[in-house]
Amino acid sequence: MTNPLLSEWTTPFALAPFDQISDADFAPAFEAALDAHKAEIAIISGNPEAPDFENTIGALEAAGEDFDKVLSVFYTVAGADSNPEREALQRDFAPKLAAHSAEISANKALFARVADLWARRDTLELNEEQARVLMLTHRGFLRGGAALEGAADARMKEIKSRLAVLGTEFTQNLLADERDWFMELTEADLEGLPGFVMDTARAAGGEKQASGPVVTLSRSLIVPFLQFSPRRDLRETAFKAWAARGANGGETDNRAIAAEILALRQERAQLLGYKTFADYKLETEMAKTPDAVEKLLMDVWGPAKAQAEVDAARLTEMMHADGINDDLAPWDWRYYSEKRRKAEHDLDEAALKPYLQLDRMIEASFACAHRLFGLEFKPLDVPLYHADCRAWEVLRDGKHIAVFIGDYFARGSKRSGAWCSAMRSQAKYPDHQTPIVINVCNFAKSDPALLSYDDARTLFHEFGHALHQMLSNVTYESVSGTSVARDFVELPSQLYEHWLEVPEVLKEFATHADTGETMPEALLEKVLQAANFDMGFQTVEYVASALVDLGFHTGAAPEDVMARQTEILNGIGMPQAIRMRHATPHFAHVFAGDGYSSGYYSYMWSEVMDADAFEAFEEAGGAFDPQQAKALEEHILSKGGSVDAADLYRRFRGRLPGVEALLKGRGLA
Repeated sequence: MTNPLLSEWTTPFALAPFDQISDADFAPAFEAALDAHKAEIAIISGNPEAPDFENTIGALEAAGEDFDKVLSVFYTVAGADSNPEREALQRDFAPKLAAHSAEISANKALFARVADLWARRDTLELNEEQARVLMLTHRGFLRGGAALEGAADARMKEIKSRLAVLGTEFTQNLLADERDWFMELTEADLEGLPGFVMDTARAAGGEKQASGPVVTLSRSLIVPFLQFSPRRDLRETAFKAWAARGANGGETDNRAIAAEILALRQERAQLLGYKTFADYKLETEMAKTPDAVEKLLMDVWGPAKAQAEVDAARLTEMMHADGINDDLAPWDWRYYSEKRRKAEHDLDEAALKPYLQLDRMIEASFACAHRLFGLEFKPLDVPLYHADCRAWEVLRDGKHIAVFIGDYFARGSKRSGAWCSAMRSQAKYPDHQTPIVINVCNFAKSDPALLSYDDARTLFHEFGHALHQMLSNVTYESVSGTSVARDFVELPSQLYEHWLEVPEVLKEFATHADTGETMPEALLEKVLQAANFDMGFQTVEYVASALVDLGFHTGAAPEDVMARQTEILNGIGMPQAIRMRHATPHFAHVFAGDGYSSGYYSYMWSEVMDADAFEAFEEAGGAFDPQQAKALEEHILSKGGSVDAADLYRRFRGRLPGVEALLKGRGLA
């Protein structure tokens, strides 16, 4: 019987035939596709003809079609709908993938062909994109260890394999802690909670097969519980469990894993001739150096910390007025901040939430994309990997552009957070292929599904990533869509968040779930006026995490990661009532893989640009200015990584931005 993962997909738009794929198909398909890719690499490296762009770089771009298909399906379902079988497969695949990547990097014959082309690059008559792909390929080989010999070469392979295993273990441990912990509540414990939190807690109890409502570690439940529960003892229990993810001892404890990852990264960087892992990692980013990253973060840290300290004093007064003569604790901040928001801005999230229906916010994100870029979204009825998923065909002027899949609801089988990935990236070589893009979120499921304002911002953020994929218009897949510098990749996503706050968007799409009425003008004004509310807290918890990440990677790897975390936080004067957004044992951005390692600052680096980029629209006459939208697509969204990120931004804006627009946007100027 033909394995559906390896057969030709005759489905609409060549979508994966999810209704035909079982977990038993993954391992044999993986092995077959891996062997096929190895054979393709052997043919390219052993080609007796002199290297040229087509038979070397082009051939590498074209290789691995089946491998990409298998991996895209597997890692989509493994992240968004895991089970024990898929987790076991992840543990099996990780070292094999690392070994395969290391073998390619260490293939001396292949590297010799690439190096030969690089040496002759000025005579090859390459276009701009081809020259960029050649540079990135050559650089990738060097940074992967292609020039290493002997013991250093062997050790690099060992390090890559071990890092892959550790990253998988870190992720699965975190998922286990998030999945297994819950706190049972009585009906009396629900007193003081808004209806939407009660409903979510009861639904979570049903999912956990508990006798009543529960609080879980899903952000869509625990954050509103911390905001609204008047029970300080319950808030403390819930917060401490949330903060302890990955640090509970036993098999799921991530502290030793994090320490080993840091040591291996440092060794890897030194094998390649770099002083620290941060020096290695940042060389290819817009920031270039650890000093540049630290300067940005510290420029923001001072104003943010000052604002947070002012806010902490006010929240402490409110707590004392409630008769609690104690220091403000991390489990108190959200509760008293929510009370303060209601008192000072007359803005109650429980009253706001009915206006932020998930379906209407999806419509809003689509409508903005239509006004800006002419995109239209047509619902598709196709088999997907989970009943909660839905899909749309994306068109422009009647022409197919992409398929967009949304997987919006939290469940125990889904890792935490929100992300965008491409199951197939846009390319024109060796054949024309249109993207299949997926947004995965963790919103509380209800009927109708209602979002917090932060949830709505997350939806727009991830859809900004999706637009970067869907509007890509390059030749080679390796530079398609979001294949850009890590500190540039968040620009399109964070920029798109701005359209959520455009008054005319909220006026049209923020309609009440029960009455259908549009958001009252007075409430709309309160929402926009409170957009920067509690920004000191939000900025402090983020910047602290980014500074810890940077500190971990700029010196000798610490033996005790928690002691080093504490040392860094003490050094910057971390306010005692605020915790890092991601403490080390559950800092998946940094330890689940290399993606954001020494790069968590990227959100803020991109925010400097997104604040400045949206100002370009405002200066030109409005959020939907057609010329600015055209320029954004032409110079940024369509180009992927085919041009250096700084050059792309200069082409769009005429210059690089300063930090002033960011501080102004956060209300910290």
